[in-house]
Amino acid sequence: MSVSAPERKWVGPSAPERLNILRNTKTIAIVGASDKPSRASYFVATYLLSSSKYKVYFVNPVAKEILGQPVYASLADLPEVPDLVEVFRKHDDLPGVLDESIAVGAKTIWLQLGSWHEEVAAKAEAAGLNVVMDRCVKIEHARFHGGLHLAGFDTGVISSKRQLTA
Repeated sequence: MSVSAPERKWVGPSAPERLNILRNTKTIAIVGASDKPSRASYFVATYLLSSSKYKVYFVNPVAKEILGQPVYASLADLPEVPDLVEVFRKHDDLPGVLDESIAVGAKTIWLQLGSWHEEVAAKAEAAGLNVVMDRCVKIEHARFHGGLHLAGFDTGVISSKRQLTA
């Protein structure tokens, strides 16, 4: 017998709404940032630092430096309030990250691809935060700013036909 995922009832922001969130964001805190190049958070951080206008902060209570930048133990330790909190943490940690985000005055909580938490979304919205779940900031930014080719998504071909290889 297979275990099915809980039904998703929350409806996230539309593409124009996500674009507006990104346009209004100046600072991003990556919670759960890793100094390991094999981790998704490292890849996202590399992209944001090299291909966006955002001031990026790293939050991880264990790491000291990521990509030559200091790492902060918590959101409260950051030198400024982040507009957007990008979360790379396990499901059970999400409510705590939300509480920290609310406490520091963040405007948006953004849960990475594969991360979904209905209760966190409801509580965040009730507190006045924008919520994005199960989406990647890097992919969304690249999508809206013509940079998907940087990740190998833009093939230049618009077709429903399978491409033949020689």
